Amino acid sequence: MKKLAILLITIVFFSCQEPIVVDTLIINANVYTVEDSKPRAEAFAVKDGKFIAVGSTDEILEQYTASDTLDAKGKTIVPGLIDAHCHFYGLGIQQQKVDLTGTTSYDEVLDRIIAFQKEKRVSFITGRGWDQNDWVIKEYPTKEKLDSLFPDTPVAIRRVDGHAMIANQKALDMANITITTKVTGGEILQNNGELTGVLIDNPMELVEAIIPEPTIQEQIQALKDAEKINFGYGLTTVDDAGLSPEVITLVDSLQKVNELKIRMYAMISNVPQYVDHYLKNGVYKSDRLNVSSFKVYADGALGSRGATLKKPYTDQENHYGAMVIGNADFKALAKRLSGSPFQMNTHAIGDSANAVVMKTYYEVLQNKSDRRWRVEHAQVVAPEEFEILNDNLVMSVQPTHATSDMYWADERLGKERIKGAYAYKKLLEKTGRLALGTDYPVEHVSPFYTFYAAVARKDLKQYPEGGFQKENALTREEALRGMTLWAAYSNFEELEKGSITTGKFADFVILEDDIMKIEENKIPNIKVKATYLNGEKVY
Repeated sequence: MKKLAILLITIVFFSCQEPIVVDTLIINANVYTVEDSKPRAEAFAVKDGKFIAVGSTDEILEQYTASDTLDAKGKTIVPGLIDAHCHFYGLGIQQQKVDLTGTTSYDEVLDRIIAFQKEKRVSFITGRGWDQNDWVIKEYPTKEKLDSLFPDTPVAIRRVDGHAMIANQKALDMANITITTKVTGGEILQNNGELTGVLIDNPMELVEAIIPEPTIQEQIQALKDAEKINFGYGLTTVDDAGLSPEVITLVDSLQKVNELKIRMYAMISNVPQYVDHYLKNGVYKSDRLNVSSFKVYADGALGSRGATLKKPYTDQENHYGAMVIGNADFKALAKRLSGSPFQMNTHAIGDSANAVVMKTYYEVLQNKSDRRWRVEHAQVVAPEEFEILNDNLVMSVQPTHATSDMYWADERLGKERIKGAYAYKKLLEKTGRLALGTDYPVEHVSPFYTFYAAVARKDLKQYPEGGFQKENALTREEALRGMTLWAAYSNFEELEKGSITTGKFADFVILEDDIMKIEENKIPNIKVKATYLNGEKVY
């Protein structure tokens, strides 16, 4: 009787307890938590920018109260989405330049440049987005028409992947590029002893050096423009693949005064003075900014034939691509970084580049566990490299690259070699996790395009019918993890974000449709109803 009385008193005591006051309650939702112990939920409570309870609607309403209670009415909620490889600042700057994405001919490129210059009247025309693989004549353009249209105004426009550029004679003259100019780690294309205006990889730096730097106000506007676009797609963390200390410092200063709210994992560009600076000063980490990695380029891109292959390109005799960084320099840098707390994140497209990167990583990381050094793209991997892969490395891949490149990639690689390209499922099986991103503005910002390409292996035209190399498709659960928890893991941030879990930042997205159940071909059209960061509605 005594035990029963104590039990009744305890029940009465707790039933009389006042609900805990929190900042926000979300109830009656279809929540995918991406948390192994509790994968589904209906409701959660947010206080001081973090999730403090996750459960059923009845459980949450019984224990908590808030002045801000949102009835989600069955809408789907997922953790704040993370783009594990993008060019956030570059996207913002692109808003101030001529946009050449989606052009179907060189003439259309020229028309857009003419229209842009008529409106903007800039002193140096720059832009990005052309892709000769999308044209009827799939050949690099030449500068003659640019020279005729803009004899006195320098023009330098990058290919969609950023690894090739067409510049007019004015720009070439200003950069002191002639027929005798030699630069390692790329090409200056010629035709019959004349410059074509096309520069691939490292030679582009000669032109970049003479392009006027954006003003501080233009940089600030670029960051704000990019943030607005990303929040609209449910992205709450972005991994910017290659920034200068100046831009990183600007991001930090804007975040500190709440002028920029998005979270950023900023990869430092591999420039000697940048490396020296950060290795001396160490890792920098705040709630919104993580500066703990270096972005290195091993090779170029497949579309511009700059990716480094073990055997020649199928469609260009005796051409292997080119390493952007020499093997000895790469190994020396890797050894230096292995003795620091910084991650090394290396762009590797071709199978030769991937071999160099993976073998070097394993060599310098011997007896060092949980370093999470990243291979960015891991686009073409030979059978022998698949055999050495394990979970000490992180593969950071972009599913829409597969569905963009599938129209011409086999021409570059051949029927056998392409089997090891865009092999996301196989990479996942070998390493246990995949970090998914877009590489925007090379591809579109939308994470729903990423999700669709990962699970359907189709482009937005629903081609091909059965999916491109469908054996390497991911499940919806794997794709969602790749855009949330696994992406957070790749940044050493899985304890603070990536799932709707008690104690983590309250970053979440309300979707108009159930991404895990909607018909496959409708995934790309999913809309974001609201985006929350730190429990604050930012879109």
